[in-house]
Amino acid sequence: MKMAKRLLAYSLPHWRWLTLALILIIFTSLSINYLPVLIQRMTDQCLMNTSSPAAERIDLLLKLSLLYISIAAIGHSVRYFQGLLTAWIGQKIIYDLRLEVFRKVLRMQQAYFDQTAIGTLMTRVTSDIERLQHFVTEGVVGTIADLFMLFGIMGYMIYISPVLSLTIFITLPFLFALMLYINIKLRNANRDIRDRQSQLNALIQEDLTGMTTIQLFSREATAVEDFDRRNTHLRSAYFDEVRWFSLYFPTVEGGQALSILLIIAVGGFMLLHGSTVITLGIFVAFLSYIRDFFRPLGSLSEKAGSFQIALASVERIFALLDTDEEVNNPKEPASPERIAGTIAFEKVWFAYTEDNWVIKDLSFSIEPGQVIAVVGATGAGKSTIINLIGRFYDVQKGAVTIDGLNVREFNTTDLRQRLGYVFQDPFIFTGSVADNISLNTPGIDRADIIRIAKTVNAHAFISAMPEGYDTIMNERGEGLSLGQKQLLVMARTLVQDPELLFVLDEATASVDTATEILIQDALSKLMNNRTSIVIAHRLSTIRHADRILVMRHGELVDQGSHEELMAHDGYYRQLYELLLHSPDH
Repeated sequence: MKMAKRLLAYSLPHWRWLTLALILIIFTSLSINYLPVLIQRMTDQCLMNTSSPAAERIDLLLKLSLLYISIAAIGHSVRYFQGLLTAWIGQKIIYDLRLEVFRKVLRMQQAYFDQTAIGTLMTRVTSDIERLQHFVTEGVVGTIADLFMLFGIMGYMIYISPVLSLTIFITLPFLFALMLYINIKLRNANRDIRDRQSQLNALIQEDLTGMTTIQLFSREATAVEDFDRRNTHLRSAYFDEVRWFSLYFPTVEGGQALSILLIIAVGGFMLLHGSTVITLGIFVAFLSYIRDFFRPLGSLSEKAGSFQIALASVERIFALLDTDEEVNNPKEPASPERIAGTIAFEKVWFAYTEDNWVIKDLSFSIEPGQVIAVVGATGAGKSTIINLIGRFYDVQKGAVTIDGLNVREFNTTDLRQRLGYVFQDPFIFTGSVADNISLNTPGIDRADIIRIAKTVNAHAFISAMPEGYDTIMNERGEGLSLGQKQLLVMARTLVQDPELLFVLDEATASVDTATEILIQDALSKLMNNRTSIVIAHRLSTIRHADRILVMRHGELVDQGSHEELMAHDGYYRQLYELLLHSPDH
């Protein structure tokens, strides 16, 4: 019930349209449910009333028939427009919910993506929302419409015959109890479907991402076995859902057949014994009401099933929306006009998982405009330093500051807009080359894009492409070499005019010499007059850095210029000599 109330809360912004829909629902209920009363009058006053002249009864029959047709035409027309309005409101609610879920995903901290499979997130944003769509577009307001129809029919039934109404109503508790049991089973079955669908999506995403590895090591058969196992589990869960959902209509139809039988038995007995409590018209009208009564009841049963199906998805969606973002923005964020570039770590401790410290009591400072190289073995915490400055994670102890301001005081969006990143695995978005450089940032025109591309030595190969800057790329950047992708991403970084720059210089490790020269020239232009931190793997970067931070097992073990550190004859010298004799150097 709590989930249902929360889901219904999304309809509140559209209360004006909902009010109009409610008015149309009330009008439809009153008008359409009045039709069997006209049937009663036609039967009793026109067909069975032999005391009145035939001409008078025929005239009344024509008038009542015309009234019946008019009410039916108006009622069903209004019902049509009410259905359109209901669907439109439902689509608005789904639109709002889908947008909120996607915005939530964008706000989540990096640790969440480290721990959550992409396939699982895809399930939340796509199939879970789709599961809700049918229920919300037809179920939310549609349920209200069915309830009004149901209560309207019950009111008319009591009005024309309390005795026959009581005969029907005593069977309803048993019917509702059976439907409630089916609902519980259906909800459990659908929860299994959502979990198993998520597991299958995660496996598909993982296999597609690692397809090259699967084919290189001939693991296709194993991949098919894993897929078949999870697919079989999903099929079984769907069969359970269908098995329970299929019981809805037999239950409702059985209730309707039983009700008709009871009415014929009780009503027929009373008519045959000359009871004055009911007439043939009331008996005929009541049979019509039985049909109309179980129609919204059957619709409500279907919606109850859809709701149980939707509820499993609602639980997962709200679980995502309720997940703590951990990296939260302050209520009044700091927003300096320009960052000078002083960066400081003050006794920083950080762990991705509890008590598994990746950074231990780290303290250092960087002056504006300096180029700092960070060196160390794999797992020393080099990349973590960059992630902490950009608040992709928050430190557990200590503080990271920029120009004396704790990074927690910044709005994360504002902070990251001031930072530039050049990593070794450039990501290309689906779209034109120009869009990949500008990222559709307002205020960046084609002239700016071309100027920046020339600055980073990317203009020549872009101009040689079939459509130049309008050439459409896919997400893998098909047709571009690794070096060209890196130059494209450098143009993307420079066009944003970042105030701080972070570089993983291993980006140049797998390119030819000519391309490396272009990339190194572009990097030097990027780092010009910008405080820069380079995760250093190349000797040229290490030697030319203003200062070198030497990391080991999450601790800063030494720092200084290349010459100073070499003179110490310590851990840095060992690393440097290993790099000196590595194949890449």
